[in-house]
Amino acid sequence: MTDVQTKIRARPAAVILTPTSQARIADLMAQAPDGAIGVKLSTPKRGCSGLAYSVDYVNEEAKFDEKIETPGGVLYIDGASVLYLIGSTMDWVEDDFTAGFVFNNPNAKGSCGCGESFTV
Repeated sequence: MTDVQTKIRARPAAVILTPTSQARIADLMAQAPDGAIGVKLSTPKRGCSGLAYSVDYVNEEAKFDEKIETPGGVLYIDGASVLYLIGSTMDWVEDDFTAGFVFNNPNAKGSCGCGESFTV
């Protein structure tokens, strides 16, 4: 009888984080309120196109959240939002006038004129 070994391939993360977004997560966690275990990305219904990106501190891990470990902290993705975000890239961009997370989302079919919300 031969031994059969099953190799389990690691599942890729739902969202790809750029080095600048990972650095921003580290900055956020360095100043996080007591009890925060990471930051959470979600897509609440908001804006003229229907869904918006939201990043907030999180105090506990929800059962269906996707968990992405980064060198500076953990990014959780809301379980109900994962399907809208699969394959997206999350970046942190700063210029003279604004600073914020920017998303390149291949699932988005359109966005509003102000760029605050998107539709799938």
